[in-house]
Amino acid sequence: MLPTIVGLGEVLWDLFPDGPRFGGAPANFACHAAMLDAEAAVVSRVGEDDLGERAVAALRQHGVETAFVGRDRDHATGAVRVQLDPEGRPQYEITEDVAWDHIAWTDDLEDLARRADAACFGTLAQRSEVSRATIRRFLREIRPGGLRILDVNLRPPFVDGRVVLDSLGLADAAKLSDEELPEVAAMCGLSGTAPDLMRGLRERYELRLVAVTRGAEGAMLLGDEGFVECPGVTAVVKDTVGAGDAFTAAMVVGWLRGADLESIGCHACRVAAFVCTQPGATPELSGELKF
Repeated sequence: MLPTIVGLGEVLWDLFPDGPRFGGAPANFACHAAMLDAEAAVVSRVGEDDLGERAVAALRQHGVETAFVGRDRDHATGAVRVQLDPEGRPQYEITEDVAWDHIAWTDDLEDLARRADAACFGTLAQRSEVSRATIRRFLREIRPGGLRILDVNLRPPFVDGRVVLDSLGLADAAKLSDEELPEVAAMCGLSGTAPDLMRGLRERYELRLVAVTRGAEGAMLLGDEGFVECPGVTAVVKDTVGAGDAFTAAMVVGWLRGADLESIGCHACRVAAFVCTQPGATPELSGELKF
C-alpha cells in the first residue's frame, strides 16, 4: 500500500523574469512525493482566477489530490516575484493577503488527517491566524504514528520566532537549510557546531529526525541511528528553486519505507541535485530517482 503524504500550506506561482512557474513549498513537496510513488494531497486555497485554475491543473498533472484545495472568490491566488543571483539562488518578494492566507477548516480534513502517514508544514503559511489555526488543527488530528515534518522555510519578512518555536513543538521531524539552522538555534538559545545544534534541537523537541541541507555540500541527518553526513552530488545548476522541497519529499518517502538513515539522505541529495539541473520546482523525475 502506498503511503499517504500531505502538504499543508501555500500554493502559489513563482513569477520569474521569463514567466510564471508553479510553486509553493508544500505544493512542491506533494508533487515530488507523488512522483516518488506516494498518495499525495495538498491542503491549501487558491483564488477563483486563471492562476488558481492553472495551479489546480498543475497539481493534478503531477498526480496530487486536489479535493482539499479550496477556492476563494475574495482573494487572489498567491504569487511570488523571484530574482536569481549569479549562482541560481532565489530571492523572493511574497504577495500578502492572498488565498492561502485563508485556509479554512472543513470536516473532510479530519478524515484526511486520520489516514495521513505524514504531513509536511512550514512557517510561511502560518503568517495568518486563519491558516495557522487550520494547519495546527490538522497536525493534532493526524493518526497515531503519523510523521509531522516541519520544513522551516524562513522567508523574510515573514519570520516569527514564536511561530518557529511553536512549530518545532508540534513536529516529529525538522528539515532546515544550513543558513536556517543557526537562526533557529539562536531562537532556541542553542550554540555550538552544526551537529551540536542538531542534537540540541532533537533533544529539546523530542524529534525523531533532524535534517540539514547544505546545497552542493550535501546534507546532514540525525536520528535514532545516530549522525550521518551525505556528500553532495555534482550538478550543473539551472536554478535551486524546489530542490529543498524535493529533498524533503524523498527523505519522508524513504523514512516511511523503513530505509536506513544514510540511504535516505544520499537518495534525497540525488533527487535535489537533479531538480537543480532543471528549470522550475517540480520537473518530472526519472525512474532511476525513485526509491
